[in-house]
Amino acid sequence: MLHTVNKSPFERKAFENCLRTAVPGDAILLIEDAVFAAMQGTAFATTAAKAAQDFKLYVLGNDLIARGMDHGKVVAGIAVVDYGGFVDLTAEHSVVQSWL
Repeated sequence: MLHTVNKSPFERKAFENCLRTAVPGDAILLIEDAVFAAMQGTAFATTAAKAAQDFKLYVLGNDLIARGMDHGKVVAGIAVVDYGGFVDLTAEHSVVQSWL
């Protein structure tokens, strides 16, 4: 299953709820304001690093750029994908769950 999360973890619990529901091996893609969860030095960096051990964790690079974030400061274990990678992830998974 592919889970997409688009809300900032500082404003909503979507990322945390996703992590409680996802099963090992699921893919999680952080998009829009959820990309804040993927950044080193934030309150969610440890949570994201642990999640990257249990899940295939991705962040949309275009949304990092749109928010002025540096790809080099993404938590280790989280892969940065472009729009083509986003499409590939949706094609690879028969079920996509969006967390709002």
